[in-house]
Amino acid sequence: MDDAQSLCHSKWDCKYHIVWVPKCRRKVLYGRIRKHLADLLHCLARQKECKIQEGHLQPDHIHILISIPPKYSVAQVIGFIKGKSAIHIARMYLGQKKNYTGMHFWARGYFVSTVGADEEMRLIRKIDGN
Repeated sequence: MDDAQSLCHSKWDCKYHIVWVPKCRRKVLYGRIRKHLADLLHCLARQKECKIQEGHLQPDHIHILISIPPKYSVAQVIGFIKGKSAIHIARMYLGQKKNYTGMHFWARGYFVSTVGADEEMRLIRKIDGN
């Protein structure tokens, strides 16, 4: 538990691999948006006491490895990050002054997979043939 972090009465190490895409899988995550999106995502994660360990911005999707405290659900954190980043992108890059209904940057949903200590055990079992 080298990476364990602490809250008042608990130690935790909860990491998740998360992938999400822009609406209609448009290839818009390059150019001006790409330069600022990484900083924006890190800033939004810190607001929820999370830390993005690793991330990859592809032209049509985002992969992140994020550490989320157990007091927040994955859905809560990802909903916050996607929502706030969509508002920021609309205001800074799409010229929107106000939030209009029906304006979406990200597609609904995301993929999430847990990353944990038992991953090493699964590899050992595969090697041993058990």
